[in-house]
Amino acid sequence: MLAYSLNRPVILERLGDDEEILAMMIDMYLQDVDNNCSALDSALAAEDASGLLREVHTVKGLLATFADEDGAAMAFALESRLKEGDMRDAEAAIAELQARMSEIAVVLQGEIGG
Repeated sequence: MLAYSLNRPVILERLGDDEEILAMMIDMYLQDVDNNCSALDSALAAEDASGLLREVHTVKGLLATFADEDGAAMAFALESRLKEGDMRDAEAAIAELQARMSEIAVVLQGEIGG
């Protein structure tokens, strides 16, 4: 898996060049990342395909917001499989997404200085 690096100009462009919105989005991401990961785990453990699909879709959007094209593509691939009712390898794919989300959290934490 490729390492994530913050592409601030692209992210800002997606957010209308608004630094305040970027700061708010970073803060929200950092506050919610553990809950997002837990929600993925819960849906997977419950074998709740529709709940898992919803959570993966949310993660896809988060990753895209932070210009993580590789992570968003991973989420999109899993989302597509889930829409077809294919939960094979979902556990491994979820673990990859969670690792990616944690990696982004570390980068974003560094962005705000702590």
